[in-house]
Amino acid sequence: MREPEHLRVVQRFVRSELIGQEAYLDSLADAPLPVYDRFADTGLMNWWLPKEHGGMGLNLEESVRIVSALAYGDAGVAFTLFLPVLATSMIALAGSQQLKDQFLSPLVAGNHFCATLGSEHAAGSELARITTTARRDGNDMILDGAKAFSTSSGFAQFLVVIARGADNPDEYVAVVVPRDTPGVRIDKRWDVIGLRASATYEVTLSGVRVPAANVLRGNGLRLLEIGLNASRILIAATALGIARRVRDVCMDYAKTKSVKGVPLVNNAVFASRLGQFEMQIEVMLNQCLAAAREYDMIAARPEAAEEFIRQGTLKSAMTTKMFCGQAGWQIASTASEMFGGLGYTHDLVIEKLVRDVRYVSIVEGGDDVLRDLLFHRHVVPVTKRS
Repeated sequence: MREPEHLRVVQRFVRSELIGQEAYLDSLADAPLPVYDRFADTGLMNWWLPKEHGGMGLNLEESVRIVSALAYGDAGVAFTLFLPVLATSMIALAGSQQLKDQFLSPLVAGNHFCATLGSEHAAGSELARITTTARRDGNDMILDGAKAFSTSSGFAQFLVVIARGADNPDEYVAVVVPRDTPGVRIDKRWDVIGLRASATYEVTLSGVRVPAANVLRGNGLRLLEIGLNASRILIAATALGIARRVRDVCMDYAKTKSVKGVPLVNNAVFASRLGQFEMQIEVMLNQCLAAAREYDMIAARPEAAEEFIRQGTLKSAMTTKMFCGQAGWQIASTASEMFGGLGYTHDLVIEKLVRDVRYVSIVEGGDDVLRDLLFHRHVVPVTKRS
């Protein structure tokens, strides 16, 4: 079956802008990198946003294919380009029409980024313990607090901040904040070990005042759960793209390397390992697509917002991220052994791929966090056993 034109555009972009540029993309250069402007020239920035706001309206299944293709070239670029889906999906599902028009349409028109501020140092993945507060003051909300990890916030057009009620600590809200609002301060950019083409920041909010109309409808933690469904599936898709790249890097190396006078590509142990990789890659692909189709099926319903709120975190999103992170790590770490000492240097791209894939099992809920969620939500309740 012929691939859609937008996917061929992405593949051409990867070949021309990402492959062979690993040293630059891995350098922690000033953000955002110019490569994002060149991606914007393809017309695919924020490709998932609906056509009514100027986007292409591509669904999550198509997004899996796009993100996998981008991650084949560089997972940091892929992560930066798709991560706005977290904030925009919350606004699309729980924002007023005014908020959608005010923030989503300019995001597409200007090829901009947005960011989500949830995690805090003390709270970590236990977001119910966050200390950032939102206080009502007339027709405004005032935000105070500090957020530990927020990707792209340094150059975002707007932020979605998760906070708890100053007067009611059991109340959680999600608030849309223009990035240039007084009181938003970038404290530092984290020196991460992988995905260095992305940029993650520590942010302080001090007396940040926005209209109360910028608060999204519903419980802020529940809305974050909903937004994480899409981004977790796409994080899994980056592991798929990295795994594909690892396989191909191994094949290229095997064509030039000999073991006991025989080309490595003809070695039975090598063939067995690559066959194992291919099996895992196929299962990763099928799992990503299955989870995306479930998401798309809910998103297509007239009552999509209510259904997402009812379900919260999708089991398929959690398990897909966990499985692909673990399989991708196994593939990359096993492959690195094939290169001997060179695999432990910066001279070959395999070491970058090992560092990049590790993030899948760490961000947006580490594997232990997701295991705990799966246990309490899908193992303990007898009614959910099947």
